Amino acid sequence: MASTCPHNFSWVEPGKLAGLALPRMTSEYQYLLDNGIKHLVCLCERKPPYHDSCPDLKLHHIKIADFTAPSSSQIDRFLSIVEEANSKGEGVAVHCMHGHGRTGTMLACYLVKTKKMSGIDAINEIRRLRKGSIETHEQEKATMQFYQRIK
Repeated sequence: MASTCPHNFSWVEPGKLAGLALPRMTSEYQYLLDNGIKHLVCLCERKPPYHDSCPDLKLHHIKIADFTAPSSSQIDRFLSIVEEANSKGEGVAVHCMHGHGRTGTMLACYLVKTKKMSGIDAINEIRRLRKGSIETHEQEKATMQFYQRIK
């Protein structure tokens, strides 16, 4: 099957974790698989279209309302999915609708945990890597609180 790079796709840590916008075509799922991604974390209220078209790609659904921040337990669940997948050499991609707010928040929390960055440094790094990331004050606050909780 042909593959197409999903909209707003980029690696935060190559081979381990990437962010993207909502995938809409089976060729986008194939692209993820072709690039070593075996797990797709959906942060939207509804699962992405055609998500079952690539059975080798495992979908994890963490429902977060648009323009809101993930809860502590949702952040912990996301990070444990990434940690478990990476321990097996499997990559993870995470998306919300456009790959900015909810996605950026989760990616920043990943940097706080794995790179020992402060909350503000992680937010700035994700915004540098992925323009438009982390859209609301609530999402910034969730990242800062995560940093305070685990430091």
